[in-house]
Amino acid sequence: MIGLQMWVKFFFVYFLAMSLRCMGQPNITNSIGMQFVLIDPGTVVIGEFNPPYPVPDDTVKSLPHDYIMWMGDGRSYNADEFRLAKEMAMRDSKPGFTARVSKSFYMATTEVTQAQWKKVMGYNRSRFEDDSLPVQNVSWNEANAFIKKLNRREKRKTYRLPTEVEWEYAARAGAQKDIPWKDIEASANLNKKTPVRVGSKKPNAWGLYDMLGNVWEWVADYYNEELFADPVPPKRGEQHVLKGASFVGDVKNATYMTHAGGPGNGWDVGFRIVMDVK
Repeated sequence: MIGLQMWVKFFFVYFLAMSLRCMGQPNITNSIGMQFVLIDPGTVVIGEFNPPYPVPDDTVKSLPHDYIMWMGDGRSYNADEFRLAKEMAMRDSKPGFTARVSKSFYMATTEVTQAQWKKVMGYNRSRFEDDSLPVQNVSWNEANAFIKKLNRREKRKTYRLPTEVEWEYAARAGAQKDIPWKDIEASANLNKKTPVRVGSKKPNAWGLYDMLGNVWEWVADYYNEELFADPVPPKRGEQHVLKGASFVGDVKNATYMTHAGGPGNGWDVGFRIVMDVK
């Protein structure tokens, strides 16, 4: 009986291990202390934009106060102003498109730190120096040079920059709408003179820190010179896409859907990496 129980336990542990190996472990820490969480496949709506517009005086009393906070002034508007603003908002609105993340991947829980950068690259030219801060002043080519060396160091060519769709999908962490401005301050370092230690703000629902604020983050895609991403990213371009805004930005930029083009200010630009599931 004891022997049978031991065999049952052995096969249970074996198949559990094989399942985790196939599906991917939920959390991984690599050789230089970078932590990763497993991101499962799914869909995300990219580029949906519904700009706010005011309400006329005769309806303001029936609506919640935060609904009429338009351009931050908190007042209502007359019928002509309302009609014009609504027309402009509807003209500029965009339905976006649904993008699919078809494969699981691991995403680093934080931006690459200066300590991690120095372990791989052997130097640091960040403007604000501290091992716990995200590395800054990094070009897209330098970010990829770091990844190339890290792959060589660990003898596994699995690290890379995320695509814009992967980045936004992970940043939203299941949220269908963009983040409300009132919720940004809890998770983003904004309107400051310096970046802050990675992971010091509130993480998103999937355990990812600083997806908004601290430093802009490079992604793999070329910039399309448009306000929002295209369903098919361009195959060439002058610059690459930046996501997430930085510590010198404000809530208007610190949204999931913000689609910016490099090089930005340079000194407030960093990156985070992903790792493919084998």
